[in-house]
Amino acid sequence: MLEVSFNSPQCGWMSIGFEDGVNEFHTTTAHAPHKTALPELMQILAALSDTTEPEGHYLLKWNRDPEEFDFSFYRDGENVLLEIFQYPTEERQGTERELVFAHTCRVSELTAAFAVTFDQLYADRDTDEFEFNWRQPFPYKEFEEFKRQMAS
Repeated sequence: MLEVSFNSPQCGWMSIGFEDGVNEFHTTTAHAPHKTALPELMQILAALSDTTEPEGHYLLKWNRDPEEFDFSFYRDGENVLLEIFQYPTEERQGTERELVFAHTCRVSELTAAFAVTFDQLYADRDTDEFEFNWRQPFPYKEFEEFKRQMAS
């Protein structure tokens, strides 16, 4: 079973983690230069939940500075493959990328794992001063769309 954790942001950084009982990957991500990474992630997960699109590939770029990450989501029917690749610099040389995490599961398992951590970020947004610490607003619109799509 996949577990996803996004910890409260601090000074423009956020710790994230992925564990599935066999593999695990933990890192920090930065709020810039990929300023739309968190809302884009929510949009991708909402799109994955759309049952009218049984296949698709979605790519999210995020960074740790100077390292960069690609989060690739490959949907095939009810299943999805999540692959996280790390690049040593912002140049994103394909020959230098390293697969640091991969997990295949049902789309519903993936979105449920992310929902748990997004719900926690949402619940703690005022206490943790999300906007100040992440240096950008909480992605309310994308969060609501993600929740709506999961419910349908």
